[in-house]
Amino acid sequence: MNKRRGLRFLGGLAVLLLLLLGLDRLFPLPPVPPYSPVVLAADGSVLHAYLAPDQKWRLPAELSDITPALREALIAKEDRWFRWHPGINPVALLKAAGRNALGRGRRTGASTITMQVARLLEPKERTVGGKLQEMLRALQLEAHYSKDDILRLYLNLVPYGSNIEGVKSAALLYYGQPPHYLSLAQTVTLTIVPNNPTGLAPGRHNAALQAARNKWLRRLGEQGVFAQKDVANALQEPLLAQRRAAPQLAPHLSRRLVQEALRGTGSFHESGTTTLSRSTTPAFDAGIRSTLVRSTQAKAEDLTRHYVRRLAPLGITQAAVLVVDNRTRTVQAYVGSADFHDLRHQGQVDGIRAIRSPGSTLKPFLYALAMDRGLVTPKRVLPDVPTSFGGFRPENFDKRCQGEVTLERALCYSLNLPAVHVLQQLGVGEFTGQLGRAGFRTVARQAPQLGLSTILGGCGATLEELTNLYATLANQGRYEPLQWTASGQPGPAKSDASGGAAQRERSGSASLLTAGSPSLRERGQGGEARGTGSATQLLSESSAYLVTDILSQLVRPDLPVGYENSLRLPRVAWKTGTSYGRRDAWSIGYNRHYTIGVWVGNFGGQGAPALTGTDVATPLLFDLFNALSYNDGGEWYAPPAGLDFRLVCPVTGQVPGEHCPDQVMDYFLPGVSDVRRCEHQQEVFVAADGAVSYCRSCLPAAGYRRVLFPNFAPEVLAFKAANGLPHALRPPHNPACALVRAADAAPDQAPRILSPTPNAEYVLDARDSQQLQLRCAAWSDVRQVYWYANDQFVRAAAPTEAVFIRPTAGPLKISCADDHGRNTNVQVLVEQL
Repeated sequence: MNKRRGLRFLGGLAVLLLLLLGLDRLFPLPPVPPYSPVVLAADGSVLHAYLAPDQKWRLPAELSDITPALREALIAKEDRWFRWHPGINPVALLKAAGRNALGRGRRTGASTITMQVARLLEPKERTVGGKLQEMLRALQLEAHYSKDDILRLYLNLVPYGSNIEGVKSAALLYYGQPPHYLSLAQTVTLTIVPNNPTGLAPGRHNAALQAARNKWLRRLGEQGVFAQKDVANALQEPLLAQRRAAPQLAPHLSRRLVQEALRGTGSFHESGTTTLSRSTTPAFDAGIRSTLVRSTQAKAEDLTRHYVRRLAPLGITQAAVLVVDNRTRTVQAYVGSADFHDLRHQGQVDGIRAIRSPGSTLKPFLYALAMDRGLVTPKRVLPDVPTSFGGFRPENFDKRCQGEVTLERALCYSLNLPAVHVLQQLGVGEFTGQLGRAGFRTVARQAPQLGLSTILGGCGATLEELTNLYATLANQGRYEPLQWTASGQPGPAKSDASGGAAQRERSGSASLLTAGSPSLRERGQGGEARGTGSATQLLSESSAYLVTDILSQLVRPDLPVGYENSLRLPRVAWKTGTSYGRRDAWSIGYNRHYTIGVWVGNFGGQGAPALTGTDVATPLLFDLFNALSYNDGGEWYAPPAGLDFRLVCPVTGQVPGEHCPDQVMDYFLPGVSDVRRCEHQQEVFVAADGAVSYCRSCLPAAGYRRVLFPNFAPEVLAFKAANGLPHALRPPHNPACALVRAADAAPDQAPRILSPTPNAEYVLDARDSQQLQLRCAAWSDVRQVYWYANDQFVRAAAPTEAVFIRPTAGPLKISCADDHGRNTNVQVLVEQL
């Protein structure tokens, strides 16, 4: 009999369990309302918060974010038996029912914290039926969640008046502090407001709220929840709560990260708030933890905003700043514009992702690559003369040429012509390929269309890409993707930038045309995936060090003013850049700790006369370095083991030859750098009176002497001649030499220009494709000639090759030099119909 009863009991229990499971399936718990999208700093503090889809401020908080004092006060005030009851408190229910039935005391519903959570998840009218459903939901909640989970739900959903829900939201919006920073008085205040969110709203009813706070402080002290001494101190604290704006630091990166997390399920308004679909919104229950350092971000935003205000009279309205920690490759500050809310000047455009012309900022990377290919060393002398590269005629920024300069001088003064010469040696394809490996997405996509103007800014790049390129130099040539979020957090997805940049080569400089308009366009959603790539050795440690050493020698703009503090100022290697038309000013610098990139300009693409990297972007760069890296100990780079010294000729920077008495020290890469000996001077046999020179075929038995003559490159020789610079010319070759062809011989043995005819007039039809032919007769030992039009280099050609040009109307000077340095000119007049 007892066995049968036991079976019946177990069967009944099983049926009851099945029934409960069925009801649980039929009436599932209501979903937790979506939290506000929140972007956190590296330390977990809130950088930026957005409204939840239902337009509520509902910031997620973990129990670890809530102080034990707040939890104890809340439980003591709302539900002392919370840890022990199953969701409902039968004793409290009976007391409340008796009190309500007898009409004695304050009417109460005896709601537990679990029952309040049920009501917050599924609001209902205050009726007996609603209370019963609330109790059932409370039991259901206890079956599904732990006590800590239920308490966390309550802390995140409890109302605080207006559209504020949750303890964390209330702490930030009423006190401007996270919950764990609150005092005891502020903590107890937050436990009181939910009982009457309208009548005790902070900032509107502070007197009534303070009275209620003090009442509960005394009561909690009497109950032994808090020490009497702490309560006495809390009673003296004034109540200063008021409604504050939500945290809004790093708005551009915050929007970028939240958009990626939403994956296209929401859209952002100009105000920075968001409208999201309830069915597709991620929970955001932990927030997105970025790598930004709160103090660094705040300082960068303040410096940028105040600096741009000073530039307003110059017609310059925007700036962007990126700060990278070199040791971790994490972004510590991200300032997309001077003021996100400045709609007049397109403040919501993200200047860090905007595709712009990089100006001269790519030159350090070019020279480092050329060093790794053995083409140059710091003391290598490069031509700085007017040159036409297949129709592309670059000019230096100041429109001047120096003839010949060392690489380190060319880089320090950001000369354009030497850089184009080096790029021609290295190869455009090699250069753009390495930029693609360095994360330059627009350059990688447009590489087949790019030419020599790339090194002068004739391509598209972003501040994000350029700053990481300099961080690569700062990290001994190792490239790694930048990291925006903490490990395991979502980051920007990999995608191509929207739009593009078309190359344009023209006389005078290079310009960037972006999809038919010079205006800045914001990169579309995306960017490279962060934190997943491994390091890539783009440059050798030696070339990275040499470029760093050169860039650190530039005179800082702030030292003449603050020279007495120079011992504490951070040492910085830095480079500037200015795009064609003065639309973009760049200044990027680095030391052992930070790489900082600065862009200054107008988001509409308008240029300004004062907009140059040196004058406009660099002061902000050093303001940032002085604020972030002041008195950092002066740690600097040491020469790597793979670098060595050697003596070179100061005239060419090459290994000294037999005619190089003067020598200087230069760095070089053993086994890589060019070891050809210098030939800047050539030994020539001349007559005793210096009237003619001899080759070995016509060298007389006596009556001659050996003389050294400079062996200039033809374009350098032509530059010196055109500008009246002193230079020694070798005497004409012996006219009686048997190797001279009578038909082609000239008194000075220079090439004879056969076309165009000297002093002739040429009429070209502008509607046709007519061109002017250049043809010469050169001496028998000439292997190559060099053509110039109005002292601008046209091209090199074989002596018998015809060259064609299409000149502009007006006087035209045609020059031809052979590979022996001999030169001749003709003048013609060109007219167009």
